[in-house]
Amino acid sequence: MSPKSTVVKAELQVSDMDRHYYATHALTLAQHPSETERRLMVRLLAFALFADERLALGRPLDGEEEPDLWRRDYTGDIEQWITLGQPDEADVRRASGRAREVIVVTYSGASAQQWWDKNAAGLSRLKNLTVIDIAEADVDALEALYGRTMRFNALIQDRETQLMGETGSLALRPNVRMGDALGH
Repeated sequence: MSPKSTVVKAELQVSDMDRHYYATHALTLAQHPSETERRLMVRLLAFALFADERLALGRPLDGEEEPDLWRRDYTGDIEQWITLGQPDEADVRRASGRAREVIVVTYSGASAQQWWDKNAAGLSRLKNLTVIDIAEADVDALEALYGRTMRFNALIQDRETQLMGETGSLALRPNVRMGDALGH
């Protein structure tokens, strides 16, 4: 029998002044046994960056062909496909054909840079792709905020994100490697 996912509850109040989006989201994140606290926190940050009433958490680690986050329109078509980490170029191309907009969020420092160096030329042909990177120091600070129950205020203005929680806060600016999904 495989180990069960850990349930993590997060209340995320988003004030995105760049997009004029203001809402509170009660999230239940299923942390797969193979998902680190670090990755889960990046997933939560990605939710804050692209928050929308229709943005949903996917199940990519359960063997499903789903992104980490996605937003569908009212007809069921995929508007946004958001993947974390260093996906295979073929998977990104496949997602690009399925969704109006694809976003890759890298977050592992030097290995993310190596992934980008290896894949940048091939990915540059995809016109609906944005690749952003979260600095390793910011991910370290983000991971320190992890808890089984969390409450955060996310304030986004001029592409800078301030994440304030009960156990600490951090300010970060994602690095846009390609595209402009953060320009909204």
